[in-house]
Amino acid sequence: MKEIARDIFYIGTDDLTLDLFESQYVVPEGMAYNSYLIKDDKIAILDTADARMEETWFQHLEEALEGRQPDYLVVHHMEPDHSALIGLLAEKYPAIQIVASAMALKFLGQFQPGKTFNTLAVKEGDTLSLGTHSLQFFSAAMVHWPEVMVSYDSAAHILFSADAFGKFGALETCGFWGDEDGDWACEGRRYYFNICGKYGPQVQALLKKMAGLAIDTIAPLHGPILRENLAYYLDLYNTWSSYGVETPGVFVAYASIHGGTAEVALKLADLLREKGCPKVAVCDLTREDRAEAVEDAFRYGTLVLAAASYDAGLFTPAYDFLHSLQVKGWQKRRVALIENGSWAPSAGRVMKEMFGAMKDVEQVGELVTIRSRYKAEDQAALEALANAILA
Repeated sequence: MKEIARDIFYIGTDDLTLDLFESQYVVPEGMAYNSYLIKDDKIAILDTADARMEETWFQHLEEALEGRQPDYLVVHHMEPDHSALIGLLAEKYPAIQIVASAMALKFLGQFQPGKTFNTLAVKEGDTLSLGTHSLQFFSAAMVHWPEVMVSYDSAAHILFSADAFGKFGALETCGFWGDEDGDWACEGRRYYFNICGKYGPQVQALLKKMAGLAIDTIAPLHGPILRENLAYYLDLYNTWSSYGVETPGVFVAYASIHGGTAEVALKLADLLREKGCPKVAVCDLTREDRAEAVEDAFRYGTLVLAAASYDAGLFTPAYDFLHSLQVKGWQKRRVALIENGSWAPSAGRVMKEMFGAMKDVEQVGELVTIRSRYKAEDQAALEALANAILA
């Protein structure tokens, strides 16, 4: 238990043993499941935690309650990593009222079949008075589920932001407060683009609602509590959700079977650096975390994709990467293409088709085709591609 403002306590938990968040994202520094308690004339719990953390979460709750009975459970997001303990909480405190959006309460019945709860549906603009503190609710539909709400405590000037402004990593490893986190943006970016990346317009809508609030603290459901230099986090979210370029430079991603494609991709990266490109990031799609590759594809303005041909199509790691970009709504970017094929190059055709299905994606330069291995006669095409990228 830790007090984050007068009458408001952190009762969340760290999970340092989790290997995959949402069964797909590697979390080498664990994961935080944030939960809060407001102790006023009425007591409100703000979200629970993942089922893995049942014992620890209830221990934190009991310590914070100090023998009092909770009146409300506010559910900002019904995804199980925040709501798995609702059934057990209601069994322990039968009088507690579950406060959530109407759609969230529908989901509650799906996740807790056969159980009945004392519920209160709230919508945008509704308030919940606790005494000195009062929570005002705002819809945050599709950030990143349709039932999501955020709430604002006007007494403490705290925004409880649900999954927005979250990041990967346990608080024990990354710091309890945002200003204790040495590199919030690194895992914050990977989290944003892989969790919320598809929903830029919805995040923009939420940012516009927040613009009218006097916010001193942002308390998300994952990651550190943000209290210093909030403009930094807000500016990042504005750039990310509007699909702007965060860092000038080029991201070179390659998928190589026997090393030939990798060689060409690395030669191009060296060429770009020699020609003065401000930043060149490189990723081996066959070995590195795909979520990080997605993150960097959104971070930079230009993507170079070099891939081998495979089964008359595109080598699987490159195909999977492009599919992830499609799913996450990758857009407003430039792309340059390199294909490799020993007898019937096909990677370029598939890459063009997949990028063609994306929004506002411009191909720069000509497709460079390599036959098995880089040769001296390929240098001119590679030079031309580098020049086109930097033009």
